[in-house]
Amino acid sequence: MIYRLLRSLSDETLRVVIYATAVVISALVAFIILNPGLLRLGGIDVSYAPPFHAFLNGTVAILLVVGYGAIRRRHIGLHRTVMLSAFALSSLFLISYVIYHTQKPEPVYFTGTGLARAIYLFILTTHIVLAAVIVPLALFTIVRAWRNEIARHRRIARWTLPLWLYVAVTGVAVYFMLYLWR
Repeated sequence: MIYRLLRSLSDETLRVVIYATAVVISALVAFIILNPGLLRLGGIDVSYAPPFHAFLNGTVAILLVVGYGAIRRRHIGLHRTVMLSAFALSSLFLISYVIYHTQKPEPVYFTGTGLARAIYLFILTTHIVLAAVIVPLALFTIVRAWRNEIARHRRIARWTLPLWLYVAVTGVAVYFMLYLWR
């Protein structure tokens, strides 16, 4: 059903849907981060979230590397399964991240100083910017594969993979800097 729907959409409609989805997701995340605890659902324990998010990001990074290796060896079925799994885990991360930030009003700050702080801020800033960029890139990459537009899929995947991998790895790095590097 999804396959038929994706095949029936024009490129222009698809572009509008994907960009609109990316804008809505980015706006929602920005709103929640700028208004922490505003949407508190009441008493949900989110203490699990930071290590869970690091686990999800680390797993996504591994899956991306495995998926790349699979396609290089022309194991298309494995590549498809692994990349869709990476997308599913990234989606789970996003849902959990939004829930976490609606329930935890007080932010956690990095306590390092000097060069360590500069490195942290660089990693955090690039992570945030590229996390927003990766949403439409990943969606376009997946849709083009689903529509069997292999040449277009390859062209965008060359950008999507390294950026998505960077976002996943820096997500783990930010966790370590915030919670374990004290």
